[in-house]
Amino acid sequence: MYKFLNLSFFVCFLLGLQACKAPALVEEVRQFEKLPKIKDKELLDRIDSLSHKEPQTFYSKLNATYKDLSKPDDQSEISLKTSIKIVSDSAVSAIITYAKIPVVTALVTQDTLSVVNKRDRCYTVASLAYLKELFGVDFSYENIEEILYGKPLDYQLSQKYFVDNDPFHYSVSTHKKRDRKKPDRKQKDDLMIQYQLTDDAKALKQTRIWSLEDTTEVNVIYLERQQINGFDLPVKVQIHIKTPNKALTLTLTYDRVEVNEPQELIIVIPDSYEKCD
Repeated sequence: MYKFLNLSFFVCFLLGLQACKAPALVEEVRQFEKLPKIKDKELLDRIDSLSHKEPQTFYSKLNATYKDLSKPDDQSEISLKTSIKIVSDSAVSAIITYAKIPVVTALVTQDTLSVVNKRDRCYTVASLAYLKELFGVDFSYENIEEILYGKPLDYQLSQKYFVDNDPFHYSVSTHKKRDRKKPDRKQKDDLMIQYQLTDDAKALKQTRIWSLEDTTEVNVIYLERQQINGFDLPVKVQIHIKTPNKALTLTLTYDRVEVNEPQELIIVIPDSYEKCD
């Protein structure tokens, strides 16, 4: 079993509606154009290469929107501003602010989540299993880095991958298409993973992971990307999570990204704080 499951516009105004129609039609046609043929080995090598490349340190301001689709509209969406620091393969820290004042700080390591709530003067220290209570999916520390860096999610060197026979998308999967449609009984507790590349086959566009056993599905879609110091990183990402009990969307928009600059990851729990309820 993989680590991952063992794991948030306005339309055109009336006067501009006619001007918007032509580009929309062009885009619709473009989406159905066949892509240039690329050898299977080249696509497999591209996924493998993308899975290995990451900065030593990372920093970004983030605008985050969390929407719980199982709740009424007036209760379903939460928006916040945060900043993220990462020391690769070590820890991720986050500071959530309100009116430019830090209200929550968090630190995630390989096995522990620590959260300090400055508003309520309390703290939480828990295993990463706590994330499953929040999202319904058992994220590993590596999964968090992969999502934030825009890397192939839960890529395994030991796994065999197959290039999908799809002339309109560059996609690679853990299972052949016929096995995804009619899975063997032995696969019922397995996960299906599909990676889709951008139309130039140079970057990751989307990762989809779904479970045959309990209908859990996670879709990570990179809507925009950027090149910074030789690293291909997200600008905007949407994460759709669907489980038997939850349906939510998390949208992250990056700003002021820094890579390979010195980053200090510290979390302080004041002696006067008590454990959060």
